[in-house]
Amino acid sequence: MKKLLVTGSSGLIGSEVCIHFGHKGWEVHGIDNNQRAVFFGPKGDTRWNQQRLEKALSNFEHHELDIRDREGVLNIIKEIKPDAIVHTAAQPSHDRAADIPFQDFDTNAVGTLNLLEATRRYSTQIPFVHLSTNKVYGDAPNEIDLVELDTRYEYADKTYSNGIPETFRIDQTKHSLFGSSKVAADISVQEYGRYFDMPTACLRGGCLTGPNHSGVELHGFLSYLIKCNLEEREYTIFGYKGKQVRDNIHSQDVAKFIEAFIDAPRVAEVYNLGGGKENTCSILEAFQIISDISGIPMKYKYDDKNRIGDHICYYSDLRKMRAHYPNWDLTKSLEDIFTEIYTSWKTRIH
Repeated sequence: MKKLLVTGSSGLIGSEVCIHFGHKGWEVHGIDNNQRAVFFGPKGDTRWNQQRLEKALSNFEHHELDIRDREGVLNIIKEIKPDAIVHTAAQPSHDRAADIPFQDFDTNAVGTLNLLEATRRYSTQIPFVHLSTNKVYGDAPNEIDLVELDTRYEYADKTYSNGIPETFRIDQTKHSLFGSSKVAADISVQEYGRYFDMPTACLRGGCLTGPNHSGVELHGFLSYLIKCNLEEREYTIFGYKGKQVRDNIHSQDVAKFIEAFIDAPRVAEVYNLGGGKENTCSILEAFQIISDISGIPMKYKYDDKNRIGDHICYYSDLRKMRAHYPNWDLTKSLEDIFTEIYTSWKTRIH
């Protein structure tokens, strides 16, 4: 039986990957220490997701480990001897990072280095998939000419009519401290791939979302927005008139792409992993979609100050992913995503 090691296994993507590969017959080992509850408080707690995995998968084993524990990471990879590693653990909020810069960098950059070096010492042949972020591009996408429409911004420059490609620059731009730590991790994953000829991938995520997200205000935009609607709680729009655009990809489609890469790995690859243009919405448009589903009008207030380094319009160009892995494609529409998150929160809240 093949073995998969997943860091951040109680999080949205980590848990989805565990379920996906567990159902494929892999022996799945999850690393998580519920650090999300430390970063975001009780509302970020993911123990429920850990318990869900333990009940759902007989071939799943949870390991309580902090990826900042270098010796612990070295030992567990040597002990488990995985056939592939999927690294999703992170401090994921660019707002929170400014308050906890040491914890942010140690988790995102140093934790990733610990995993890479432990992997190299064990084997340079196994696929290593890293969940990076579109924040590695900083706010450089905001330099693209935009057109303002009634409910959203859109690219005026036709160069980006398919979205942001992997060749877009990552330096000489404001990233937030979170973006900086994730750049360090991203480049390290690429470097281990190139320098040691290891099969590594950086997946620069857009809005990765789905029904098993513990969405909070500082991370998990769509999940948190839908939760606010259900609870009839006021949502705060930060800047850009609520017309800022994001592409949303369901966690199942993320897991399926990770499987495609592990089945046919490449060295030091980078992919912009998002919902693409077809799965985009602005905050204002998201309000309308969830209100139509729930029948509850959205309550919100507007703060003219946008988040530092926030994108006005961002969606991923999926052409490279589709070219390298033609059997992979999006299977979940924007409406599917909204409906599933709504149903999940309705069950959890009530």
